[in-house]
Amino acid sequence: MSRLPQPSSRTGTRSPLKTPSSPAPSPTTTTRTVRTPGTLLTTPAKPRIRTQSAAPTPSPRQQTLRSQPSLKNIKHAKSPTKSPGRRTQPLPAEDEVPLPSPKPQLSIREQIALRRAEAKKAAAQSYAAPTEHFEGLEDASPETFNQPTPVDVDLGRWSVKETIERARSSGAINLSSRDLPCLPSALFEIHLGITPEPLKSIPVEPPISTHSSTERRKDGQNAPSWYEAQDLEVLKAWSNEIMELQPEISMFGSLKTVDLHNNKLTALPDSFADLTALTAVDLSHNELTSLPTNFWALPNLTSLNLSHNGLTALPFSAPFSGEGANPLGRTRDPRGDWFAESITRATEPLPRLTVLEVSHNHLSAASIDHAEGRPGLPALLSKLDLSENPLGKSDSLFRALGRLHRLKEINMQRAGVGDESFPVSIFASSAGSLFPSLKVLDLEETHISRPAIEAAFTPNTVQQILQFDVTNQEPPDGILRVVVGKRVIKEAWEIEAERRTKLRRQAAATLNSSIGFPPSEPKPEVPKEAWEIEAEQGLLSEGAKRRARAAAAATAHSSVALTSTPANVPSQSVLPSPQKKPVVEKEAWEIEAESGLLSAGARRRARAAAALAAAESSTNNGARPSPKTPSPAASPAPSHTPTTVASALASPQYYSASTQILTLPTSVPPSKATHMRSFSLISPAARKGLSESPSDLALAIPTPTLPLASIAAQPLAQTLKVLILANRRNDPSFSISTASGLHLPWLEELSLENCNLSDTVPVAHASEGGADDFTARMSEPLLPLLARLFPTLRTLDLSYNALTAAALTKDALSTLIFAEPPAEDGAVIRKGLRHLRLRGNRLNELEGFQQLAERFKGNRDVPEWRLEELDLRDNEIGKLPPELGMLPLDVFLVDGNTFRIPPRRVWEREGTKGLLSWLRGRME
Repeated sequence: MSRLPQPSSRTGTRSPLKTPSSPAPSPTTTTRTVRTPGTLLTTPAKPRIRTQSAAPTPSPRQQTLRSQPSLKNIKHAKSPTKSPGRRTQPLPAEDEVPLPSPKPQLSIREQIALRRAEAKKAAAQSYAAPTEHFEGLEDASPETFNQPTPVDVDLGRWSVKETIERARSSGAINLSSRDLPCLPSALFEIHLGITPEPLKSIPVEPPISTHSSTERRKDGQNAPSWYEAQDLEVLKAWSNEIMELQPEISMFGSLKTVDLHNNKLTALPDSFADLTALTAVDLSHNELTSLPTNFWALPNLTSLNLSHNGLTALPFSAPFSGEGANPLGRTRDPRGDWFAESITRATEPLPRLTVLEVSHNHLSAASIDHAEGRPGLPALLSKLDLSENPLGKSDSLFRALGRLHRLKEINMQRAGVGDESFPVSIFASSAGSLFPSLKVLDLEETHISRPAIEAAFTPNTVQQILQFDVTNQEPPDGILRVVVGKRVIKEAWEIEAERRTKLRRQAAATLNSSIGFPPSEPKPEVPKEAWEIEAEQGLLSEGAKRRARAAAAATAHSSVALTSTPANVPSQSVLPSPQKKPVVEKEAWEIEAESGLLSAGARRRARAAAALAAAESSTNNGARPSPKTPSPAASPAPSHTPTTVASALASPQYYSASTQILTLPTSVPPSKATHMRSFSLISPAARKGLSESPSDLALAIPTPTLPLASIAAQPLAQTLKVLILANRRNDPSFSISTASGLHLPWLEELSLENCNLSDTVPVAHASEGGADDFTARMSEPLLPLLARLFPTLRTLDLSYNALTAAALTKDALSTLIFAEPPAEDGAVIRKGLRHLRLRGNRLNELEGFQQLAERFKGNRDVPEWRLEELDLRDNEIGKLPPELGMLPLDVFLVDGNTFRIPPRRVWEREGTKGLLSWLRGRME
């Protein structure tokens, strides 16, 4: 059907249903209409004025469409078929009847908002079920719309009832920290289907927190089926207010773990002993004073913790030896029998118990059942804790514990035991070795002393070696660690150092006896008093120790004044050796001088007068001066061979033949007499040590730092391996023999620490008579000189000297560090240095080491290089060359220098390898 254009005349009529904003006329509307069934035909006509009678009455349907334009009409205007242009239609005649006023039209924006509101309303009606629970405006929030109902969970946990219900599927329940006065009755109702009798202490059980199961299970889950339910095996209800347990707890026959620590239990029901499947029970931190009789007959219990209670006895044999004992019968209750058949119990006390903790109770040694001839301590016990118990005399208890073959640890910290528990004959009646598996015996802060332990645990009694040092590691097999007194934890290296020191002292004593030197007289053992033992164990305060020590000293002085000193001492025939000075009775002026009552001048005058009197008496009488003469000039010297260099160097005080180590004494500056008015806060013992003059042996040794000429002339030079010359600062020079060849052919380690050596050192050549020619001293570079004198050196310690970077040249370091290829004639070659320590010098650069590192560019394997450790700490190095990263070092120490790159964290986190890798990265 074709669309005809509208007439263009202004006098034409228009339909009263049209509005200025209405769309173009559709094919069904025209000025002249011919109504046919189903169609409206528009025909062209001449413009004419429409009269009132000819005006058609609009149908209700047309009024509705015009007054409420729909979205279809709005979209229809966007059709690709455009209507021809229209001109403004003439207004209706005044005599025409006015049409009823249409409803106000809505804009496009308002129509869209209306449609959105209708859509939201329709969506809300589709969710009729969730809207039934809406009770307030808070559910109208978009965040909570159509969300599951929140569950009120106590502290992020399930409620008590829900926890009990879930335990039916898991077999474990945890009701800890819920302030429960007793086990909930719901536990018995849900799991066993019974209602327990009310408790006497809690006649009315408070309600428990509960929620409806339908609120929790959104998917319609019900309680587990009978084939899905599990027997309860784990019950944890610690940190509550439980004062009493229901006797019906024995109905949980599958319980294996019960944890009720930190409650207020005062007793357990007798039926608790019917839980024969128990393996672990924790009843610590309660108020228990006793346990059921048949509790000690549990057959499967392996771990029992009863610490921090009020127990007064451990009657292990009560179920088997008491009157009316029935270990095989089930506990009966006056209210009725639970089951008719009996249950299986153990035939000995706790046959599978391995860990028993009963610390912080009121137990005594006599209250612990351990008598022979009847069931006593559990046979498989491996750990026993009896700390903080008033045990008292425990000798019989220790004998019983010694028969336990699997016992590994005994803790008796701060238990009331003393030396009376370990008499010398404590294990005399026991046959065979005791404590075969014991590793730890902790007697910390008790009154037991170490001598008592050593006297009781003899090699015939125990096979282990006693160890009184405490570490954080478990003692190895064959070691019995005993903790006595205050616990002092040591590191493994400390114990090893003490052991090696003891071995060295024993070796030195053996060597002295083999070569004829008199062994040092051991100090007589003085019996210790009670206060001394308590002070060693840390049981006395500092003030109490001082007062006790002063009282003991006063008693000793009074006893010495009343008794005479014995003078007969047995003599020994030994080789000539430095003899002790004879005991000389001091005169009054000497006592006053030592006490500080005389000035320095008065002491000199008194000494001179005494010497003059002694000389006159010897001249007149022709006899030796009186032994009371204190002056060395007046009294003859002891009759012994004068000390020589050879005897001084061979003295065990400086030379150890077993280890080939020679340690020369340090330089002692000349002592200055202090003025009488001078004072010091140093202790008298330390002040006396500082004022002592050097010994005769030290004075016999030449003063140069390295008296090589004197050392090389001794037989020990052919086997010497270690030479220690530390702190010889008085004469920083070397004394070298003019003889050719190696002086110390096997020397491997040389220590020149803190000897005030610089880059060059004065060298004096010994004359034919053996004396040094001090007038012909010449300065030579230190490092090349050491490399020439000691080609076999492996370790060189030059720490805390005055070396500068000028001494560390490439040639000097190469000669000192690099090894030489083997010689064909078998001559001694340079072995190469392994350890070089330059700590605490004045090094400000490392140009020599940087040039040495150039040899490792493109060649990581240099056979002549043997250096493993380089110590450059506490110097003035301002820059660390990256080329040092190519040096194959195992230990590279650079702490305490002035450089800031690399940062300290590089070697603190990754060590030497990380530092060298970082330097190589900077070089690349």
